[in-house]
Formats: sequence, C-alpha cells, structure tokens
Amino acid sequence: MDVASPRTHAIRIASYIAMGLGLFLVLYLRLLPALLAGLLVYEVVVSVAPLMGRRLSGDRARVLAVALVAVIVVGLLTLLILGGISFFRNEIGNPEDLWQNKLMPLVERAREQMPQAVVARLPESVDALRVTALDWARSNAVTLQLAGKEAARVLVHILIGLVLGAIVALSRTRPSHQVGPFAAELSLRSARLADAFHNIVFAQIKISLVNTLLTAIYLLCILPLFGVHLPLTKTLIVITFLVGLLPVIGNLLSNTAITIVGLSVSLSVGIGALAFLVVIHKLEYFLNARIVGSQIRARAWELLVAMLLCEAAFGLPGLVAAPIFYAYLKSELEAERLI
Repeated sequence: MDVASPRTHAIRIASYIAMGLGLFLVLYLRLLPALLAGLLVYEVVVSVAPLMGRRLSGDRARVLAVALVAVIVVGLLTLLILGGISFFRNEIGNPEDLWQNKLMPLVERAREQMPQAVVARLPESVDALRVTALDWARSNAVTLQLAGKEAARVLVHILIGLVLGAIVALSRTRPSHQVGPFAAELSLRSARLADAFHNIVFAQIKISLVNTLLTAIYLLCILPLFGVHLPLTKTLIVITFLVGLLPVIGNLLSNTAITIVGLSVSLSVGIGALAFLVVIHKLEYFLNARIVGSQIRARAWELLVAMLLCEAAFGLPGLVAAPIFYAYLKSELEAERLI
C-alpha cells in the first residue's frame, strides 16, 4: 500500500500535466474548433447510445449501437453546417440584387440620419459603392486570401473533430481491465472536461434560444406593429442564435448588428434597438448567473475574469474556450477538495 500510493499519486500528477499541456496546445495550435466539434459529437453519442443499448444484448450490439448513433450524429451535424451555408447564400441572393436593392438603400437611409462628416465618406451610388468595395478588396487581397484559407482550415478541423469525437465515444466500450493506470487517469480528466463542456455549452444553448426568441419577437412582432420592417431580418435572427452561443460577448455582437441596421432605417429605430440591446444585455448577465453559474457553481464575475484573461492570451479562441476550461478546472479542484 505504501509503495502503490506514491506511484498512483505520480500517475495522477502526470495526467494533470498532460491534460493541462493538451489544453494549452489546443489554443496555441488553433485546434479549438476540432476540440469543440469532437466534444459535441461525444456528448450526443454518449447520451443517446444507452437508449439503443438497452434493446440490444452483448458488447458487439452495444458497439454497433454506438457506431450507428455516431454515424447519424456526424451526418446530421455535417448537413447542419452545409445547410447553414446554403441558407446564407439564399438569403443574400443575387449579388447584383444585394448591391442594388439591399445595401444601397441602407446607405441612402443612413445618409439621411447620420452627421454630415460621416455622410461625406459614404458612397453616393451603387457604382461608387462597388468601386469602394473593389478597392478595399484589392488593397486587402492578401488578408482575404489568408481569411479564406483560415476558413477552409477551420472547416477541415471541425470535420476531423466530428469523426474523432465519434471514435472516442466508441472507445468507451473497452473493458476497464484493458486500460492502464495512466490511460485511466487521462480518461477521468477527459470525462470531466466533457462534463464541463456539457454544462457550459448546453446551458449556453438555452440562453441563446431565449435571446433569439426575444430578438425574433422584437424584429417580427414589435417593430412591424409600428410599421417598421428591418432588412435581412431572418439573417439577423440566425446570427443572433449563432453568436449567442458565445457567453456575454455574443449578445453584444448580435444586438450591435441590429442597432446598425436600425440606424439605417431611422434614428428612432436605432435608439429603440440600442435600448433593446441594453435590456437584453442585462438579461444575459442574469441568465448566465442563473443557468451557467448554477451548472458549475460559479458567479458571473468569475467567468468574466476567465474570459478576459484567456482573450488577452489567445484572442477570440481563448474567449470561446474560457468558460469551458474554467468549468473543467473548477471541477478538478472540487474533486480534490481544494475549493
């Protein structure tokens, strides 16, 4: 017992170091999309597979059930991504129609609402707007190429993460006696990370759904009652849900877009959208404190500090990963009875 205890302790410390190094490399090597995609598939497969496994007998049947669920989940998520891309393409429509009937009317209305110093910098016609956009594209050609490559890289990482998440979920069917002590400790670390992901992400989905519902009511019900119809309403609602998956900052991004579009219609609509931003932003803090905070037993300021530090160190990926990593860290500290 005296010999085994230090060895077990050393293995546990080594697993902590390996896990910490792995999470650091995820951010440093920009692999966060793959990690999040893998965790998402893993959580869905692990949650759904037992429902099928109850109707089947034997280890092979359980493996088959997990594999079937994994294939379905990966396929559905892939179709969801492709469907989102198709939606935005259809919403934007013909580029010429976008220039003539959507962007230019926004500019024209903005010219009537904004100060003269700002108006002087706005294009006067569709041709001028097109020339300005083309000049900007030429001057930022290298940046746009890098952005395109980055988007393709992120998409590939997401697809790889989806497959890896399914493979890891399948590996859970291995008997415990076939797993070594270090692998068992790493499996425990990974399980706690998956639990932290589940607590944060699924709670944030609830928050985003509430924010999206309130935004849809504002855009589709309240504004039309006053005879106001904002352009690109469906796009704004979809963006609200997607960026709403980012804690705190996502609500600011979506409502800033609504405020800008509102200002293009009239100053009063813009002010109304800004008031909506303030109210929903306050609600976001309340929801984070009640939903996310209750899941990981953390106050809102703790999450904000973690997000601030990770954003300063790793940029936007750090901002996205901060709540999940902080929830994981807190679960490990609680398991060791340090907090």
